[in-house]
Amino acid sequence: MQKGKRVIGMFMAAVMMLPVMAQHVEFGAKVGLNTTKFTLSKDLISKTNQTGFFIGPTVKIGLPVVGLGLDAAVLYDQRDAKLDDTKVSQRSINIPVHLRYSVGLGKMASIYAFAGPQIGFNVGNKNFSLNSFDYQLKSSNLSVNLGLGVTLFKHFELGANYNVACGKTGEATLRSVGSSVTTALKTNNNAWQILAAYYF
Repeated sequence: MQKGKRVIGMFMAAVMMLPVMAQHVEFGAKVGLNTTKFTLSKDLISKTNQTGFFIGPTVKIGLPVVGLGLDAAVLYDQRDAKLDDTKVSQRSINIPVHLRYSVGLGKMASIYAFAGPQIGFNVGNKNFSLNSFDYQLKSSNLSVNLGLGVTLFKHFELGANYNVACGKTGEATLRSVGSSVTTALKTNNNAWQILAAYYF
């Protein structure tokens, strides 16, 4: 637990240091769609193509190296899945920070690649029951984004990325007659994401 708090503290400190490195700063808004794969306990239960969305403010920071920059956002993220007639909903505030590299295609467009960590804080219901399991989502989680995009007319961006969860996203308790056993069942909540952003 203490290690997790230190990682979160270092992450937030890095976010606050971003303006110090800035050569050019643009603020905007980002919105997108999730297509989530939710797997519990080594494919005991697996559902794909469950949709969700995310939305929130974003900032883009140019660095002294040509083509190199950073972007960060604070996003409300909703991911839903229906597992054996039980609806599982994850509501999070996610903070992604990406290193990005852009290549110009002329005055009107450029393409960019980006990658970086994302920390999420669970703001929804953390508990649900499924068959013989009681499941609890973690209060915070770390993931990584990898993606590509295109910038149009200097202000509008379209992109796609894969969000990979780092480690388990929760803990399951197996109920039995007269007792219960807490197990470290492997869980995944990875997602393909399509995004649009507008910078002012």
